[in-house]
Amino acid sequence: MNRQSVQAWLDNYVEAWRTYDASQIGDLFSEDALYFYSPFDQHDPVRGRRAIIANWLEAPDASDSWKAHYVPVAVEGTVAVAQGRTRYIRPDGTLEREFDNIFVLQFDDVGRCTRFTEWYMQPRGA
Repeated sequence: MNRQSVQAWLDNYVEAWRTYDASQIGDLFSEDALYFYSPFDQHDPVRGRRAIIANWLEAPDASDSWKAHYVPVAVEGTVAVAQGRTRYIRPDGTLEREFDNIFVLQFDDVGRCTRFTEWYMQPRGA
């Protein structure tokens, strides 16, 4: 993996989130991937591509209710760290809430994520 391939994966992640297309979601992850919504999920991750797809589809966000952009900040071998911001927008266009995100990503040899762990924080006072 390199910065360009990780950026492509992150862009595809955002597009899969926007569309909730099961094949786009599945293309991101290996068959046996582990998905941790937070580092505190170490004993209860979402396990496997099919489970990840099903989990994403349980409560989809409306595609116009958020904006997100993530970029790689470090890539070494098959491990990458990405940083970005996610903003949830009210129907009137005002900011509802926002998060700074850090993703720690591990990839297989074909560029599918085998382990996804997310850290997120809201601004002080949010």
